Amino acid sequence: MPIVQQSAINTTALVVPDLYVQIVPPQSLLLNGVPTDIVGVVGTASWGPVGEPVVIGSMNDYAAAFGPVMARKYDLGTQIATAVQQGAANFRCVRVTDGTDSAASLEILGAVIFTAAYTGSTGNGLIVTLGNGSAANSWRLTITLPGQSPEIFDNLSGSGAQFWDNLANAVNNGNGVLRGPSQLVVASAQSVQAVPVSGSYPFSAGTPGSDGANSVTAATLIGNDTPPRRGMYALRNQGCAIGLLADADDPASWSVQMEMGLSESMYMILTGPAGDTIDNAVIVKGEAGIDSYAAKMMFGDWIYWNDLTNSVIRLVSPQGFVAGRLANLSPEQSSLNKQVYGAIGTQKSGQPGGATVTSYASADLETLLSAGIDVIANPQPGGAYWGVRGGHNSSSSAAVNGDNYTRLTNYIAATLQAGMGGYVGQLVNSTLFQNIRATLLSYLNGLLQQGILGRTDGSLPFTVVCDVSNNPPSRTALGYVQADVQIRYQAINEKFIVNVQGGQTVQVSVQTSSTAPING
Repeated sequence: MPIVQQSAINTTALVVPDLYVQIVPPQSLLLNGVPTDIVGVVGTASWGPVGEPVVIGSMNDYAAAFGPVMARKYDLGTQIATAVQQGAANFRCVRVTDGTDSAASLEILGAVIFTAAYTGSTGNGLIVTLGNGSAANSWRLTITLPGQSPEIFDNLSGSGAQFWDNLANAVNNGNGVLRGPSQLVVASAQSVQAVPVSGSYPFSAGTPGSDGANSVTAATLIGNDTPPRRGMYALRNQGCAIGLLADADDPASWSVQMEMGLSESMYMILTGPAGDTIDNAVIVKGEAGIDSYAAKMMFGDWIYWNDLTNSVIRLVSPQGFVAGRLANLSPEQSSLNKQVYGAIGTQKSGQPGGATVTSYASADLETLLSAGIDVIANPQPGGAYWGVRGGHNSSSSAAVNGDNYTRLTNYIAATLQAGMGGYVGQLVNSTLFQNIRATLLSYLNGLLQQGILGRTDGSLPFTVVCDVSNNPPSRTALGYVQADVQIRYQAINEKFIVNVQGGQTVQVSVQTSSTAPING
């Protein structure tokens, strides 16, 4: 009585009388939507791996992986911090350098050289401490770095050069089951017959590390698309719904970022240079050829932000604010009229604490939005708070220029890409058509039930066709199967008109409310 998987045996050619049990898998796939809150960020840092995407969920995670927020242009941590203030909590971070970055190092007693695990100035804060171990005649090595958990290597023994070899092996390979290799330093024994001396040895007394951030440009942030990928291209296949290159205000980089957004279904947040003028922004955007739903162009009216790490009010690009706010919204939503947090002023509105506060005139906003340029401004239609004023991408087409079009289209496309591949390799027949259609309808109905899709008249906002009408034998014989899906998105209320008629001669029809109490 064999038990087999379906299609593992030819059921039309059985000879032996027996019971054959076939395990039949579910025929219709179920689609679960891909995440829409992953933000990919590229920038400089003072610690951490270079060119590798690292998963970050909070500022504590960021500090552990990349060091503190740095008060400088192109800083990775600044964008993460402003995005976190909007509620974002799912990042893929890529550190870049200009190639001059170096790792801090320290030689102790001429017997061992410790080198920071990563390049950058954060490594200059490392301290190595030697003291008595728990066991008799042994030593304990403690490695500390502000913001990181101390690493302790206990019961190190040996004499002369052998001790330093044992110490280096413990640091590099681990010291027992519970103490793995160091994540902070690499040790190299120097084959010297030196006697260990108790004490603390700060890396500040050794060769300092450098960040390699002084000569970084927008081109550095873009990186290269050939393995090993660096910069922006390290975000490929990371599932990022939103992406930004920290402070990349060079117009020459915008079209490349837009292309990346199209190829990865990633909404790229671009920024103009600080202190830009409206007329110049419109001209430069047009010359750069940025006209696509894949990118959101933010005007170069940079934001005054209170950098708590460095205790200073800084001028930062609007990218992190916008990316974080979008990441904290469902994909059918627009950033229009949604409050952003942490902004205390902009270049246009005036420095915080100044006497002059300027808001955008309707003509200014019309010029910017007509050109496909959005801006963070105060007030908003809903009140006196900071927010994204247009909710538009950089496209000139009114049919596709909303944040909601970009994000919902990318979300649906990425979900189908992730889940529908299971049908490849199956036999083309009516059952396959039915299963494909059932999967798509089930997914779209789920979006409808959650309010991501909808129509004002209550009718279904989607149709799915997958049958012989769009799959004739001449096509299926060549191995093609086609499903045609049409989806109508919900529009965003951008221009709300309330008609008010008042005056002494206005005739008002009094209507009785259906909910009014009936007096008996």
